[in-house]
Amino acid sequence: MTTYDERASLNDLTTTAERVHRSVESVIEGKPEVVRLALTVLLAEGHLLIEDVPGVGKTMLAKALARSIDCSVRRIQFTPDLLPSDITGVSIFDQQQRDFEFKPGAIFSQIVIGDEINRASPKTQSALLESMEERQVTMDGQTYELPSPFMVVATQNPVEMEGTYPLPEAQRDRFMARVSIGYPSPSAELQMLDVHGGASPLDDLQPVAHAHEILKLIDAVREVHVAEPVRRYAVDLVTATRSHPELRLGASPRATLHLLRAAKASAALLGREYALPDDVQSLAVAVLAHRLLPTAQAQLNRRTAEQIVLEILQRVPVSDGPRIPDPQPWRTHGRQPPGVRGL
Repeated sequence: MTTYDERASLNDLTTTAERVHRSVESVIEGKPEVVRLALTVLLAEGHLLIEDVPGVGKTMLAKALARSIDCSVRRIQFTPDLLPSDITGVSIFDQQQRDFEFKPGAIFSQIVIGDEINRASPKTQSALLESMEERQVTMDGQTYELPSPFMVVATQNPVEMEGTYPLPEAQRDRFMARVSIGYPSPSAELQMLDVHGGASPLDDLQPVAHAHEILKLIDAVREVHVAEPVRRYAVDLVTATRSHPELRLGASPRATLHLLRAAKASAALLGREYALPDDVQSLAVAVLAHRLLPTAQAQLNRRTAEQIVLEILQRVPVSDGPRIPDPQPWRTHGRQPPGVRGL
């Protein structure tokens, strides 16, 4: 059970998260839901993929989130000539010590901004797999731990644009959520001209939270309670993607774990100590859609993965309680009494 002191601590930490939200939103005009999703992924110990056309503020969002937190930040500009060692690091022979010395790469930071990640070759993209999943780098048989908190915020242009490589399925599955910023509304764009016209607002952006505060927030998210029906509902949603006739690749078990973690973070940001099916539903598209591969027929019918996830949300019912076997099935002649569900 959660004590009163723990509840008070959760309220204090929610205030810290709100400060970060306001700080990022001061740079990204008119997109509060995008900022909230980015903060949710951070507190859920995940990684964020921002996909949209050039010029809508993808890199600006990543930089604003990084500068709002007092922690180490590295930016990697992904290009076709980028090498895996530029990301993870390289061993250099030290003539004085007569031994190899490891020089850490740009991945050794608490927040890593990967700009236009799909402009690098698949070989370079794969250098992020171990770091994003296991939060470590293995080089020449030696394992090096990455700092905590650790988050990769990557931006990518649509695959249809020139000079891009589609992210492999294993790479997309490492990202907890994908978000598209979209074009701003006319009023937000007009306000952007007033704010960004003279100078970049990033120049005046100051940290409003420390790394140790984010770690406390993450610990608070871990303590959020998820009831068994909510867990089963998340499993039912992911399972439905694996048997959907319009999908040739469904979501993985990692997707189920990411969906549950994101739901817990969403509940914590709202000041709740427990997750609800609403938390799962609100995050299902962002967490699941980028992992799914529609069939060729679905693509011809212009069916997107987002539309299929929304359809699954409408069809899959919310679990209303634990499923238990009938203790005396012989008394009902093969039928179960009302209120009891079979396995």
